[in-house]
Amino acid sequence: MSTAEPVPVARGALHGDETLELAHRVVALDEALVIGAERLEPAVVARVARSIDGVRERIELGVDQTVVALVGGTGSGKSSLFNAVCGLDFADVGVKRPTTSQITACVWGEDGDPLLDWLTVAEDRRIVRESLLDGDTEAPLRGLVLLDLPDHDSIEPAHREVVDRLLPQADLLVWVVDPQKYADDALHTGYLQRLVGHEAAMVVVLNQVDTVPPDVRGDLADDVARLLVEDGLTGVDVRPISTVTGEGVAELRDLLSAVVRTRSLAAKRAGAEVNDAAALVAAQVGLREPSPTALAVGDVVETLASAAGLRAVADAVAAVVRGGSRTVPAFGAVQSDAVDLARAAWLAAVTPGLPRRWSRDVAERVATPAELRLAVADSLAGVGVAARRSGWAATVTVLAVIALGAGALLASVAVGSRFGGGEPANGWTTAGAIALVVLGVVLLVVAGAVRRAAARRRASGVLRAGRSALEHVAVVRLVEPTQVVLAEHRRVRELAASAIR
Repeated sequence: MSTAEPVPVARGALHGDETLELAHRVVALDEALVIGAERLEPAVVARVARSIDGVRERIELGVDQTVVALVGGTGSGKSSLFNAVCGLDFADVGVKRPTTSQITACVWGEDGDPLLDWLTVAEDRRIVRESLLDGDTEAPLRGLVLLDLPDHDSIEPAHREVVDRLLPQADLLVWVVDPQKYADDALHTGYLQRLVGHEAAMVVVLNQVDTVPPDVRGDLADDVARLLVEDGLTGVDVRPISTVTGEGVAELRDLLSAVVRTRSLAAKRAGAEVNDAAALVAAQVGLREPSPTALAVGDVVETLASAAGLRAVADAVAAVVRGGSRTVPAFGAVQSDAVDLARAAWLAAVTPGLPRRWSRDVAERVATPAELRLAVADSLAGVGVAARRSGWAATVTVLAVIALGAGALLASVAVGSRFGGGEPANGWTTAGAIALVVLGVVLLVVAGAVRRAAARRRASGVLRAGRSALEHVAVVRLVEPTQVVLAEHRRVRELAASAIR
């Protein structure tokens, strides 16, 4: 996997917005590989890493420059045209032309050395065109790298090797032909016929038109165009030029200025490479992450509560509070099947739409069934299940007994006085007995209601504490690990999307 730091890129004539944008896109892809890690297919990671490394190398050279190559045969006048476009007498002309495979380069800008090094242009065969003396006259060509290549028909194999190596790197191929050899078979069968489909990236210059009468120049240009059509090339611009009289040179410079304003071939290729790599990464993630509602733990908590018998324990606590049981309640063993079901239901809810490797990572990061059972048991062990009868209910019960006892006593006094032959009891005694009995019955009813209310409150407390403990288990053991994976998935998806243009 590529983890190298991105090469710092300084803005300049040849390192502009395109280079900086590509650098940012490469950084995004590099980060996506690091975050995605084993969740991405190894073959995809390897391929994307190679693409990143290749584009990073190209970024070091800059992709905002436009490479234009002058290509032609011996005696076509390429070097004269090179000097005419540059406005300098730099390239060797005629008998002075070197017999080596060297390339001559002129750069409009000041930071073209990395690219020229990569193109293997010798340091003594390169020149920087712009200077303070030029003012703005050369500004339209800023970012242009003009190459004068060796003759493609040279008897030296090394010369042809240089031409063949440099042609794919050029944004525009300027084929320079002369009136005597424009129909040369070495040019048409060796090169032009192999460039069908690339007509927009070439122009043919019919040089040295000053050597032929003016009235035949049009026919010569038409004949060149005819041969190009026979080669399968349509719509190729054919321009008559004379470096001696200057005819057509200014127009050629205007054409080069227009090419400089377009996106360079290097930028297109590097951008396409990054797009392809980003598409590969994007195919390793889903279109989106599960909705937040999918991460709700309500159903999981209910299933875990059932597995632990939380409701039964709460009912047992309520029974003790009501006074119907003296058994001390406790949580029993957690049911394995129910825990397994809760975990499986969770995974089914949070992994739809995730690729297999990401789903598997979620399953590996959340608690295993055994870990989840142990966590449930440990969490419920801290839930208080102590229970005692209601003190208020006991007090009210005692008062009820006292009232009933007092009522019974008064009733017995009233009955004894009536049937014992003594002084009859007055009406207040009978009324008091009845009132005390009624009060005792009411107090017994109230005591029962107080016990039931206390039982309900205590059972609800146990349920709340138990569910809170189980919710904590679900969040720590299921939600948080899942959120980590989903956040990484989202980040990789966003990084891949940001790298596509």
